Amino acid sequence: MSARTEVEHAEAEHAEAEHAEAERTEAERTEAERTDVDRTEAAVADLLATPSDLLAPGARAEIVSDCSAWSEGPVWMPDLGVLRWSDIPNNRIMHWRPETGETTVYREQVGNTNGRTLDNEGRAVQCCNHRRSIERDDGSAVELIADRWAGGRFNSPNDVVVAADGGIWFTDPPYGLRRNPEGLAGREYEGNFVFRYDPVSQVSTPIIRDVEEPNGLAFSPDEGVLYVADSSRVHRADGSGNHCVWAYDIADNGTDPDAPVAAGPRRLFAEISPGVPDGLRVDVQGRVWITSLDAVQVFAPDGRALGRIPLPPTVANLCFGGIDGHDLFIAATTRIYRVRTTTTDATSARLHPGSARASTARPATETHADRTAAAADPRTAERNNR
Repeated sequence: MSARTEVEHAEAEHAEAEHAEAERTEAERTEAERTDVDRTEAAVADLLATPSDLLAPGARAEIVSDCSAWSEGPVWMPDLGVLRWSDIPNNRIMHWRPETGETTVYREQVGNTNGRTLDNEGRAVQCCNHRRSIERDDGSAVELIADRWAGGRFNSPNDVVVAADGGIWFTDPPYGLRRNPEGLAGREYEGNFVFRYDPVSQVSTPIIRDVEEPNGLAFSPDEGVLYVADSSRVHRADGSGNHCVWAYDIADNGTDPDAPVAAGPRRLFAEISPGVPDGLRVDVQGRVWITSLDAVQVFAPDGRALGRIPLPPTVANLCFGGIDGHDLFIAATTRIYRVRTTTTDATSARLHPGSARASTARPATETHADRTAAAADPRTAERNNR
């Protein structure tokens, strides 16, 4: 055999080995995915076998996307008909479209965005770890809303909700500072607070100061209760720290429009195990859907556990969405799952008038600035009273 023939033979053997390895790797991946789906479907079947009205008949956990390094901050964009979420390590924002099943990159170099929600006009409001800020993305530009309090920058805003009065509530734990690869300056205030940004005064105020490391947050349907995840145990090797969700009564200032928004004493709503709580959503019935290490856990408004949707990878965050709002999208490590439910998000009536929540939502609080503006422009009063 000539030297050239030997080289060609060796190259052919090498190519064949590489092909065999690729086929074996793909087969293992396919089997792993099949196993994951089987385990998930079995878990959902177990949940459906119990007395429950959480999931639709025949519901299954479907992997709709699997191309992120760490999926976070999902929100359904009704005007676009897409699911949007953060791929934090890859510093990009993703879209998934149900009609085609296609996942695309929406924006890149986004400052490691994290949690997000919709404001009352349907625009995305997002937390930006790198810029330590709250931002609004209207589809054409990204606008800074807030990035500091009392002269210092926030830690790393993590998750956000918008109330009916337009107030933007967000958590500010230290997680973005801990994983910051560029070594930016550390804390500029002592603490990890839950803030409310007032769209009229354009001032951020700490409303809750007694959560060790606030994470996800969500309002009850009437916005009388704010649920806040406390995940301070997540980075503590000694097992200390919290792994629970706190509930706070939010003062109704309807009798005194000039009184500041305030939160009452905290009470324990639920302890989450295994792992720690992360993302929260509340449905129109007031049930609280909470992500944990290996599942979505669902609780009644009184704190009773109603069921779990176990998933193979670590579960981070979730949202309701889809064309009719009944799909539950779950961000779990590299993946996005979709599970069909019997309910919708508590905010659905405000964003889509005519649904069940319309009669139960607490009206927006009128401020002194609102009344002044209303005197000059009657349309302001109409907008504030929606």
